[in-house]
Amino acid sequence: MAAQPAALDVITMGRCSIDLYGQQIGSRLEDIGSFAKSVGGSPTNIAIGTARLGLRSGLITRVGDEQMGRFVLEQMGREGVSTRGIKTDPARLTSLVLLAVESDKAFPLIFYRDNCADSALCEDDVNEDFIRDAGALLVTGTHFAREVNDKAQRKAMAIAKKHGRRIIIDIDYRPNLWGLAGHGAGEERYIKSDKVTAHLQSILADCDLIVGTEEEVHIAGGTENTLEALRAIRRISKGVIVLKRGPMGCVVYPNDIPAKLEDGIVGKGFPIEVYNVLGAGDAFMSGFLRGWLKNEPYEICATWANACGAFAVSRLLCSPEYVTWEELQYFLKNGSPHKALRKDETLNHIHHATTRRTQWPKLLAFAIDHRKQLEEMADAAGAPRERIAPFKRLAMQALGKVADGKPGFGTLLDDTYGREAMFDAAKLGLWVGRPLEKPGSRPLEFEHTQDVGSRLVDWPVDHCIKCLAFYHPDDPPELKQQQLAKYRQLYEAARKVGRELLIEIIAGKNGSLDRHTIARAMQEIYDLGIKPDWWKLEPQAEPAAWDEIGKTIDRNDPHCRGIVLLGLDAPEEELAKGFAAVAEKRHVKGFAVGRTIFSEAARGWFAGTLDDSKAVSMMADKFGKLVRIWNDARTA
Repeated sequence: MAAQPAALDVITMGRCSIDLYGQQIGSRLEDIGSFAKSVGGSPTNIAIGTARLGLRSGLITRVGDEQMGRFVLEQMGREGVSTRGIKTDPARLTSLVLLAVESDKAFPLIFYRDNCADSALCEDDVNEDFIRDAGALLVTGTHFAREVNDKAQRKAMAIAKKHGRRIIIDIDYRPNLWGLAGHGAGEERYIKSDKVTAHLQSILADCDLIVGTEEEVHIAGGTENTLEALRAIRRISKGVIVLKRGPMGCVVYPNDIPAKLEDGIVGKGFPIEVYNVLGAGDAFMSGFLRGWLKNEPYEICATWANACGAFAVSRLLCSPEYVTWEELQYFLKNGSPHKALRKDETLNHIHHATTRRTQWPKLLAFAIDHRKQLEEMADAAGAPRERIAPFKRLAMQALGKVADGKPGFGTLLDDTYGREAMFDAAKLGLWVGRPLEKPGSRPLEFEHTQDVGSRLVDWPVDHCIKCLAFYHPDDPPELKQQQLAKYRQLYEAARKVGRELLIEIIAGKNGSLDRHTIARAMQEIYDLGIKPDWWKLEPQAEPAAWDEIGKTIDRNDPHCRGIVLLGLDAPEEELAKGFAAVAEKRHVKGFAVGRTIFSEAARGWFAGTLDDSKAVSMMADKFGKLVRIWNDARTA
C-alpha cells in the first residue's frame, strides 16, 4: 500500500514512568533525602526529546488513573506530544523509578513496576488510525519482555508496515526487566541470555533503524564480540544500525559491516564531564531521529545525536533537561567554554526560556501583594491586622469574577498575608507572582530571610518570584552595587530551583526620568548576566522611553516574556493614558495594578462600612474596567 502523508513524524511506544532522581549528588540511594520528579521511561523520554527538537511526536502507553498519571498527560501536552495513544488504566498505578548519582560511574536505581499501568499495554490499546497518522513507529526492546506488551508492539509494527511507515527499535536492554536480575540490580546493563537474543532477533527483520549500545548489540547479536554481533544483526535485517559507544560517540552502518568498527559513518564528538548517564541514550535517539526522519546525511544525524547525548549526561534529570532545537543549534554553532554544560549560563538561559511551562501572551494582574500599605489602612480604621488576610481572599473573589476562567489573568500575592488567597488563586488557574523584597527597603533587602534559595524550595513550581528595587541609574555607586548584588543573588537562586523571575524597577521616586533612564537601569542589570523572565515598570513620561526599553530587551534577551505596567495608586484616567501609550509596544504584555483597584474597598471594609459582597463587587468593577480599557486600547 502506498504511504500517505503523515500528520506526525514519529510515534513511540512502551514504558512510561515517574522518575524520582535523588538531589544529593555523591550519595547512596539509601541516604537520599529529597527527589526531583519528572516524566520518564525510554519511549516517553524520546517522545519529549523529539518534540523539543521540532518533530511532531506521539506516544502509545498506559498511565494510572491518579495524580501521577495526570501529571504525565499534562506534561506531554505541555511538551507538544500527542496524547491520543495514552490510555488511562483504572486498575493500575503509574510506574516509578528511583535513582541516585553515587559517582560518575555508579547510578543505582530501582524500578517500581509490579503490575504497573504501562506493563498492561495490550493489543486493544493499539489504534490503527493513530499509527497510520505517523511517518515512523519506535518500539523498545524492554517492552517485548512481557507477552501482553510483546503482542501489542508486534501489532503496532504490523500496522506500520502495512501503511508503509518506517519502524525503529531502541534495543533498550534492562536485564532485570527481563527477569534476569533482582530488583536491586536496575543499574545492571548486560547479562547474557540466549532466550532474550532469540526473542529480539525475531523482531529485527522488520526494523528500518536499529539503535543500541555495545552491550545491547551483544544481546541482539548473540555474541560479546561487537563486530560479530553487528554482522549477526545484518544477516537478519537490512535496516540501518547505529552503535552507541558512550564518550566515543557513535558509528552508523547503513549497509555492510566493515572490518573495523570505526570504518562506519561517524559524526562529531563532544567531550564533556559525565554527571548522570541515565537517559542519555534517549536524548541520543531523539537527536538521531531529528536528522534521520528529515533525511539528513548520516554524519549530521550522528553529530546531532552525540550533542544531545552530551547535554543529557552533563545534567541531572532526563526529559526536563533534554535539549531544545534552539539550544542545540546555538551549541553546534558556538560550542561552550564548559565541559560541564550545566554550568554554561547562556545555554541554561536558552533552555529555561524555551521550556517554560505556560505561555503568557497577555498578563492582566490584580496586584495585592501589598503589606505595608494594607497595614496602614487597617491601623487607620482601627481594624486588627489579622483582617488583611481575609481581605486578600475577597480580592481573589473579585479577580475570579472578572477572569471567569479565561486565560491571561494573574495576581501578585505575598507570604505574609496572602497564603490562603494563594490557594484560591490556584483554583482559579491564575498566574501568581510572589514578592521577596522587604517593603520599602533601599538598599534592597529580602523579607523574612536573606537566604532566598532555601525559601524558594517549598514554592509551587509555577509561582513567579517578584522583586522590587527602588533603583535609579544615577544612584551613588555603593548603593547601586548593594542592590545589584542582591539581584544577582536572587537570580542565581531562581535558576537553581527553577522558578521564573519578575524584576520591578521604580526609579521615579529617587530621581528624574528621561527617555533613557529605565533603559539604563535595565542594562546595568543585564550587564551582570541577570535575565529576568518579566519586567514590571512604571509608566513613562516620554513615549520614546518605551522604544529605548524595547531595544534594551531585544539586545540582551529576545526570550524575555515581556513587561507589565505597575500602577503606583494612579487614578484610573492616568492609567488609561498609560495603557494607550503602550498599545503598540510589543514588549508590554499587560499590567499589574493594585491600589487603584482595592484602596477604596479596603478602607471601607476595614472601617465596617462595606460588607464582603460590596467589597468584592467594588473591586471587580474597578478591575474589570481596567481590563476593558486595556483591551480597547490594544484593539484600537
